[in-house]
Amino acid sequence: MPPLLIVDAANVVGSRPDGWWRDRPGATARLRDAIAGVAESGLPELPPPVEVVLVVEGVARDVPAGPGVAVVAARGSGDDAIVDLVAAAPDRRRLVVTADRELRERVTAQGAEVYGPRWLRDGARDRERAVRE
Repeated sequence: MPPLLIVDAANVVGSRPDGWWRDRPGATARLRDAIAGVAESGLPELPPPVEVVLVVEGVARDVPAGPGVAVVAARGSGDDAIVDLVAAAPDRRRLVVTADRELRERVTAQGAEVYGPRWLRDGARDRERAVRE
């Protein structure tokens, strides 16, 4: 089974002051598109294939899935949805991308690995650069 990469969309989008607050759904869709190739190309410390899941909440809840990226719309708390995804896959390698300290504690207690938003952004950018070259 491929590893499961779960991305806390609100946290990753909010980690850069690039005006995301003016268009949260648009910023979330841009994140989805930026990580689309990860499923096939992987990331540092994460060889392909990878199942990529973007957890969305609030006003970004209607952002649809895209090529290589499944989207889970949280009914309530995005953090709770992420914890549920981690708990539902105990026999897989699970990686969660977030900078949220409480969420980090909750998912590592269930055996997941945690990486910060920069790891995802830099890895996706480097992967894209390698594909172009």
